[in-house]
Amino acid sequence: MELTARKLLTVVTEAALEDTLVREIEALGARGYTITDARGKGGHGKRDATWAPHANIRLEVLCGADTALAICAALRERYSDNYSMVMYVGDVDVLRPEKF
Repeated sequence: MELTARKLLTVVTEAALEDTLVREIEALGARGYTITDARGKGGHGKRDATWAPHANIRLEVLCGADTALAICAALRERYSDNYSMVMYVGDVDVLRPEKF
């Protein structure tokens, strides 16, 4: 079994951005993504998802380093000043690297 290095980009942000972010990341080269509901507390207070305006999502993308950096740069430039958004990138090893 052979593993190949990729990046795992995670974006935690306001659920209202979901459709817009999906279009953005696909245009920037993401071949797929996973979105889940997210709850927590941070610099913008508690986000418990009990009311739609307080809902957060966690968007995850497995991709190459260049794609991860391009997505981070674009989302930071376009959204981070006006929306709650946390992004982080980690190293992962994947099977079937052609999918990512």
